[in-house]
Amino acid sequence: MNPSQRIDQLIAETADWRGKKLASIRKIILAADPEIIEEWKWMGSPVWSRDGIIVVGNAHKNKVKLTFSHGASLPDPDKIFNAGFGGKVWRAIDVSEGDEINERALKNLIRAAVEYNQVKLKKKAAAGAAAKVAKSKKA
Repeated sequence: MNPSQRIDQLIAETADWRGKKLASIRKIILAADPEIIEEWKWMGSPVWSRDGIIVVGNAHKNKVKLTFSHGASLPDPDKIFNAGFGGKVWRAIDVSEGDEINERALKNLIRAAVEYNQVKLKKKAAAGAAAKVAKSKKA
């Protein structure tokens, strides 16, 4: 079973409001960027990635939690983050039953996470290239 099918299965097995909310959030995430890929990690967590992890989604007992790997580094002008402020790197959105998701704000956050990953990747590649040049000058 591929990751998308596993996420489908998780949503189907979570037959209450949490499954429906996770399904609607998934649609928003995938609509934010057509190159986002779905993964399945950590023994049962849906993960959405592009050039690195963007967000992990989990259905907990009384909430759906979206954890942004580098959320502390992302702009959040709409104040959509409501959890994880104690962490130095990640931030989260806890969605309770009846909560509405600000679709525009979530898409903007997803796009900012993709941009963050891409900038980080470019910096890493540039550092690797600079190290290679420095090494060849020593030889």
